[in-house]
Amino acid sequence: MDTENLIELNNEGIDKELLYSLDVDLHVFDPNFLTNRIKNLSKSDIEEIESRVSPFIGNTIFSRQYSWHDGYPYYTMYEAFEKIAEVFQEQSRYQAFVDLHAEVLEKITNRVPSQSERPSVATLMVASEEPDKFYPFRIEQGTGWKQWRDLGVKDGLANTGIESFTASRASMDYEGLFRADPDYIMIYGYEPMTQTEFRETFLTYFRNHDVASQLTAVQNGNVYRAGGFYQGPIINLKLTERAAQQIYPEEFSSDEQLFDRQRITDIVNGDI
Repeated sequence: MDTENLIELNNEGIDKELLYSLDVDLHVFDPNFLTNRIKNLSKSDIEEIESRVSPFIGNTIFSRQYSWHDGYPYYTMYEAFEKIAEVFQEQSRYQAFVDLHAEVLEKITNRVPSQSERPSVATLMVASEEPDKFYPFRIEQGTGWKQWRDLGVKDGLANTGIESFTASRASMDYEGLFRADPDYIMIYGYEPMTQTEFRETFLTYFRNHDVASQLTAVQNGNVYRAGGFYQGPIINLKLTERAAQQIYPEEFSSDEQLFDRQRITDIVNGDI
């Protein structure tokens, strides 16, 4: 792969001129996200690119809170993966991931505690390493929360009246978090940090904070990285494994591997 000439596409950087200059055979992202969420392309721009450059295939499935998504169906991660596999004629590799995913979920299902014994988890974003407010994300039916649903945890923000940031664009303060008082606090982002660096940064800060120090999750040391919203099959397997070790440490040790890394490599390379 030629990595020297890769162009990093970010939300604000995707415009019509760039899409013309790339001149690709297929655009694998949701044009509706560009026109409704990013808003730097219009519907007519998309139609122009489709007719003069190449078509789009994509669906914003990481969250199900966007009102503009009502006009077309949502897919699960593996439903979307299947459609992409059909486009690229890679159904055998898709099926290999399906089989591996099913094996991992079976291992988890057979070992997690009963529903009444499962912890509550609040998934949040913060603006700094010394946060004074939080952006709440309810555990919902998008791919960004798949690992938490598969692990059967309780939504730590349920019954609080707090809406997801994706729907309300609102934040919450420490008092709101204290009212929720989840068993675990999972913060999205900060993946470049190691687990040790993350906990030394955030857990230390929370333990020295007047209100945060009273939270159940902080007192028990249950503050971790949540991963990222945007997941594919490989990232999801790793985040599910890591979350299982964080949430159910008595069932899943920190050095246990729930899936074979070499098997992932073989599938990616087509050695099935």
